[in-house]
Amino acid sequence: MAVTGWMESLRTAQKTALLQDGRRKVHYLFPDGKEMAEEYDEKTSELLVRKWRVKSALGAMGQWQLEVGEPAPLGAGNLGPELIKESNANPIFMRKDTKKSFQWRIRNLPYPKDVYSVCVDQKERCIIVKTTNKKYYKKFSIPDLDRHQLPLDDALLSFAHANCTLIISYQKPKEVVVAESELQKELKKSSPANPE
Repeated sequence: MAVTGWMESLRTAQKTALLQDGRRKVHYLFPDGKEMAEEYDEKTSELLVRKWRVKSALGAMGQWQLEVGEPAPLGAGNLGPELIKESNANPIFMRKDTKKSFQWRIRNLPYPKDVYSVCVDQKERCIIVKTTNKKYYKKFSIPDLDRHQLPLDDALLSFAHANCTLIISYQKPKEVVVAESELQKELKKSSPANPE
């Protein structure tokens, strides 16, 4: 099964771990040159951040691509290379997982809940969010299910709307929950001791 293939690639990757500011930070370097950095809450072992970096065709290190967690806000005066700042009123898409589900939050969506349609596209292996007023449309995949090669199930998908935020939840399959608990056990074994 593919779950063991992903777990095996995590085991064979070169790992560096440290505890800092109540977070367990783990950096993985895979044999193919890809890098993954994860941050877990030290007390709850909840995944807070996961980001990837891949070498370019010429061997230079690319930018970090955020998979889980909130994007870092642009600081004042630090507008990036394009010198244009995004509007604060634009929808903000982010992923924040819980122990039992993958969860995405789309902020700045002021429409009532009955305007939204959230469904699974089996053919493209993604989730589609759209509004009946045609003001918002988004397709996104679940990389965790792709890595474990598990099918998408419409029955595991749910959504809610509150405070101008659309919250989309996809219940984690049993295989993913088991793999994550195995990974946590392994990380706790290889982590540095608590400095307290």
